[in-house]
Amino acid sequence: MSVRIATATTAAAAVLGVGGLLNPAQPQTADAPDRRTGPVVVAHRGASGYAPENTLAAVDAAKALGIDWVENDVQRTKDGVLVVVHDTDLKRTTDVEEVFPDRAPWAVKDFTAAEIAQLDAGSWFGERFAETRVPTLTQFLHRLDRNRQKLLLEIKSPASYPGIERDILRVLRKEGWLGPSHVRNRLVIQSFGADSIKEVHALRPDVTTGFLGTPEVTDLPSYAAFTDQINPSYTTIGADYVAAVQRLKGPHGKRLRVNTWTVDSAADAAKVHAYGVDGIISNHPDVVRDATH
Repeated sequence: MSVRIATATTAAAAVLGVGGLLNPAQPQTADAPDRRTGPVVVAHRGASGYAPENTLAAVDAAKALGIDWVENDVQRTKDGVLVVVHDTDLKRTTDVEEVFPDRAPWAVKDFTAAEIAQLDAGSWFGERFAETRVPTLTQFLHRLDRNRQKLLLEIKSPASYPGIERDILRVLRKEGWLGPSHVRNRLVIQSFGADSIKEVHALRPDVTTGFLGTPEVTDLPSYAAFTDQINPSYTTIGADYVAAVQRLKGPHGKRLRVNTWTVDSAADAAKVHAYGVDGIISNHPDVVRDATH
């Protein structure tokens, strides 16, 4: 860990302890990249460099750092509840092997929401996060609303959860996240599954969508029919690719945007900023912001 990141970690922890804010929200870019304000910075699974990923603590860590946009991963439990967790199994980020030792391979879809709610999703990251829980999507949305933050929602492994797009939209609607203000300014739904994003666009054509990946340049026009963003790994792109994406217009008549992931160093942030990306997704969003704004 670099001295810079370690210092940021200490600062974030101190702020979280008193519930304050380090910086005001960053201004968002308009339809064309704004070289003065820099790219939009998105906290990957929350500010997951400073708190356990995809937890409410990580949402609050992003807020403490002055980061508006939060990315998360959504899956579905055995009894149909949407939960926020990245891996399709629960081993890496919870104590599921201790609590349910006979339930291998511990897939998210094999557990009820009540069972997952018993798990410790924070101790693996640090003792101060012991007893942190896996949040439901509803709980996650409530925290974002409380913090006045915005959501880049990833539909995780949609092929494992038939119909999850409708389920997600149902929860978003119930919690007020499909109203005009949220849809216009505070919500993007993305996935590695093109068919999943096509389904979201078909069900709610007003919602902004993103495709996770790096399609061939020749294939980009077909993606522009159903997605507003192409969101690739930063290791797969250059300035020419970013420009090729941005030359196209998406289903809402605006140019396609590029949000790249997962960028954690100042050097890499400066590099992709020079490519002209619209957004950068990071576990250390403050490091990226300081390098690009």
